[in-house]
Amino acid sequence: MWGENDGPVSCIACGEEVPRSDAREYDKHGDRWTRDGKDFEYLCKPCFRDLTKHARDGLEDALDDAGAGRVDDEEFIGRFLDATREEPAERE
Repeated sequence: MWGENDGPVSCIACGEEVPRSDAREYDKHGDRWTRDGKDFEYLCKPCFRDLTKHARDGLEDALDDAGAGRVDDEEFIGRFLDATREEPAERE
């Protein structure tokens, strides 16, 4: 039933532990309405308000392809920037 699970959750941005009712769901796939088989992460309301709400199609795949969580930060940033850098339009 709706609201039955109001146990504490941890904000993935700041680590604050808050009641579930004081948090917002974060779906790394960007589709929080498709709920079957998903485990959601949570953001506290202040961190959620600070989020940029831009579309993120392909972001999780790009992060994974760049080695997120598997390589050191410097290598990850380099890989991610190389993969996502837009090439300037070719001049005629």
